[in-house]
Amino acid sequence: MAEVLVYVDHVDGAVRKPTLELLALARRIGEPVAVALGSGTENTAAALAEHGAVKVLTHDASEYADYLVVPKVDALQAAVAAVSPAAVLIPSSAEGKEIAARLALRIGSGIITDAVDLEAGDEGPVATQSVFAASFTTASRVSKGTPVITVKANSAAVEAAPAAGSVEALAVTFSAGATGTKVTGRTARESTGRPELTEAAIVVSGGRGVGGTENFAIIEALADSLGAAVGASRAAVDAGWYPHTNQVGQTGKSVSPQLYIASGISGAIQHRAGMQTSKTIVAVNKDAEAPIFDLVDFGVVGDLFNVVPQLTEEIKTRKG
Repeated sequence: MAEVLVYVDHVDGAVRKPTLELLALARRIGEPVAVALGSGTENTAAALAEHGAVKVLTHDASEYADYLVVPKVDALQAAVAAVSPAAVLIPSSAEGKEIAARLALRIGSGIITDAVDLEAGDEGPVATQSVFAASFTTASRVSKGTPVITVKANSAAVEAAPAAGSVEALAVTFSAGATGTKVTGRTARESTGRPELTEAAIVVSGGRGVGGTENFAIIEALADSLGAAVGASRAAVDAGWYPHTNQVGQTGKSVSPQLYIASGISGAIQHRAGMQTSKTIVAVNKDAEAPIFDLVDFGVVGDLFNVVPQLTEEIKTRKG
């Protein structure tokens, strides 16, 4: 069976959920071989093996932390040369897509970005994408070289599938461009205690209808009752009511959770482009003609200031 490279997104050895999802998808088309780079790689093997990695290629060097993406591209290029994989799967983050684009160019291959599903095909892996602001769904495959595919978070369920997970050192020679852009400083992101927006299984978002910064406490309370991340529409962000880092939409972040709750959001195409691939969509809006209702699985026509607190209390009651 052909091997499939999976780029490991981890923080000091703690493997992030999108990587575990990639391992589940990789098993559909071959045998997953994980590539773990940087500090803490020795701590990734157990989690990767538990979720299906037959092999873990590791390499640690200061370049991965001190410089931008080129060292990681060098390492993946070395892994492709060593393994000759059927495909390379990478999480569809901003960094992941840059790594994927550079790698595809290096190895002379085609690239597919923001896949939401992946299946084996007679002529190579077939990726499902949501395109043109999520108005259409396409099935695509790479026709030249080793497919390089980035996959959105929450595109597959995390599944335990114990495998050997044998650890092997990856030989990497850094290119001249590896040290071209140096990281001069880092600022830790302030933790809210909530899940990362792009990885969360549930997202609760507020829009113009929330009416102000102080009223986002209603949205946050519902999110906390569900263990969800908090999002915001562009209108809310532009008004200064919520941080830009929480914006969902074409010019913000793209999310694909199991459940998306939109409160006070009209459903403009800019916002829909960032959340339309959510598995179940619920909207609360007092305007029965709001475009968001054309998209939802469940809609509530009502004042969010009445509906959302009641929903929060009901969730707390059922949990209690």
